[in-house]
Amino acid sequence: MFDFYSRFIPLGFLEILKRIPYSEEFSFLPPYWLHLELIERYRVLQHAHITAGMQILEIGCGPHALATIPLAYLVGETGHLTAVELTRWGNFKKLIEATRLSKRVTPFSCDARKLPFSYRLFDVSLLIHGLRSFKDEETIVSVFKEMLRVSNRVFIATTLPTGKTRGQQAHLEMYNLREEIFEALYGVKDDIHYFPLKKIIEFANLAGGCVLESKVIDIDMPHFLGFIPRDYVEKIKDPEKRSDLLKRWEQAYEKIKKYGEEHPPVGIVTFIPKR
Repeated sequence: MFDFYSRFIPLGFLEILKRIPYSEEFSFLPPYWLHLELIERYRVLQHAHITAGMQILEIGCGPHALATIPLAYLVGETGHLTAVELTRWGNFKKLIEATRLSKRVTPFSCDARKLPFSYRLFDVSLLIHGLRSFKDEETIVSVFKEMLRVSNRVFIATTLPTGKTRGQQAHLEMYNLREEIFEALYGVKDDIHYFPLKKIIEFANLAGGCVLESKVIDIDMPHFLGFIPRDYVEKIKDPEKRSDLLKRWEQAYEKIKKYGEEHPPVGIVTFIPKR
C-alpha cells in the first residue's frame, strides 16, 4: 500500500521516507501507517506554497513529526523550521534524525498561546491537523493571534467533519467517540471533534486575520489515526457509560471492517494580519 501512494510524492521525498523504518508502535495499526500519514501531510502542504529558503514555524509538531518531516524537506538546505510542541515529543527526535534532516529543524517547547518569538520573524506559520488537540475555541483563537504576530502568513489545515463516502463516514463515527471515551476514562478530553470550514474562518477573523483563501481538498487515502482500541472502552468504570460506548464502538468498528477508514476532506484556510 505504501508503494501505491508513493506515486503522489517526488523521488526526493520518497528517499527520505525510505530512511524511516516501519512502525511497530501500535499493534492495532498497519506497520506502514506512519509513512502514509507523512505522504498525506506532504500532499496537504503542496497548498501552503512553501519554497526553499523560507523560515517556517510549525505549531503542534506532535510526537511523530508528521508535518515536520515534509516541511523540513520543502524548506531545503537554505531554509529552516522551528517546530513547537508543549509536551508531546514522543519519537520526534528519533524520527527527525532518521531522515537526516535534523540540521534544518529546531524543536522548541513552549505554550503556543505565548510564543517567545519576535514580530514577523517567520515567513509562514502552520498548523496541520492540530486544531483537534487544543482545549477549546478560546485557545484556538489565542494561538491564531500569536501565529499572526510572529509571521507574515498563516496556513491552517484540518480534517473536516464531512463524510462523503462510507469509508469517510466510518472514520468519523469511530473518531467522534474519542472525546467521550477519554472523558469517561480520565476526566479530561483527548482530541475534540473536527470543526467545519466556516468555523476555522471564524477563528481566523476573531484572531484579527484577513483570510486570503479557504478551500476544501480531497485526499483519497486511508486514515488510521482515528481508531481507538476496544480495550480503552472496556476500562471505563461507569457500567452504564461503558455499555453505551461499547455498543457504539462495535457499530463503528463493523463499518471500518466493511468499508475501511478513508481520510475525510481537508479544509484549508490561509490568512494574513489585517493591515
